[in-house]
Amino acid sequence: MKHLILGAAALTAASILTAPATAEQTIRVTLQLPDTHSLGENWKEFARIVEEKSGGDLKIQLFPSAQLFTDKEVPGAVGTGAVEAGSAFIGRYAGSVPTVDVISIPFIFTDEAHLRAAVAPGSALRKEIDEAILKETNNRVLWWQAFGRNIYLNNGSPIRLPEDLEGKKVRTYGKVQGWTVEELGGAPTLMSGSKQFLAYQQGAVDVGMTGASAVKSRNLYEVMDHMTTTFDSAIEFIAVMNNDVYEGLPEKDRKIIDEAAAQVEQTLRDRIYSEEAANVEEMKSKMTVVELAGEDRAKWEKATANVVDRFVQETGEAGQKVVDAVKSALNQ
Repeated sequence: MKHLILGAAALTAASILTAPATAEQTIRVTLQLPDTHSLGENWKEFARIVEEKSGGDLKIQLFPSAQLFTDKEVPGAVGTGAVEAGSAFIGRYAGSVPTVDVISIPFIFTDEAHLRAAVAPGSALRKEIDEAILKETNNRVLWWQAFGRNIYLNNGSPIRLPEDLEGKKVRTYGKVQGWTVEELGGAPTLMSGSKQFLAYQQGAVDVGMTGASAVKSRNLYEVMDHMTTTFDSAIEFIAVMNNDVYEGLPEKDRKIIDEAAAQVEQTLRDRIYSEEAANVEEMKSKMTVVELAGEDRAKWEKATANVVDRFVQETGEAGQKVVDAVKSALNQ
């Protein structure tokens, strides 16, 4: 049945490619999150701009909450044309493009300004990552969708120093995050975001690794007493489109899409970091918040310094290239 569905969807994508340039064209978007989430709102803003500027020739149809495909299915579904566009956690592309995990290396970004510069459209990092994703998956990256930065959660004594994770079972959401936990002496446990609340409530893990925004949106403060804002790595989603569909559009429509993508990327990044700061402040009334800085932060950086070497060893020349691209953004 799934093959039949995929086949029908691919035919739909093919019909878009052969449709007259003046015909109304619908671009379906698959999203695992609700349309009320910041990523959903981001797509709705993109749709508004595109439909307005195209005079209705381009229609964006959003399918939120994994109605069509789950997050892990997005790269394949978009690449084959089973759906025209979608959003996925960038780590979902690591199987085809291992270098995407560079943003998960702990403390590779010195601060928010460095992160913004490194992942900005047209940056050296974006050039390497976006082109590799296109080449390997037929997914054209339209824009990056900021999701926030990494933090730690726990009960008992708050986490302040690297040794506080020693011997602890830690929820992670990616390979490089697992390496980070290993360097800190903990035991990584890969777990989806939706399973966090119950896992923390039942004590299945001792420590949680997640995005700052999830503490509020998933009510994790109800089952964890402490939050440590390490902000040691970035969490990014990417908005992608089947490249054959994109290339099949008239030049004027491609320009509309590109300009809208650039606009909504900046809007979302500003919003996410603003909301992140507000969420941290709000959580101070619900739990202990340890804001990592100064000498303590330097200790964490030293304790996890080997992760970047492990990343380069595994990804080779391509990995070194994206690490250098991140570092070069520091001077911009």
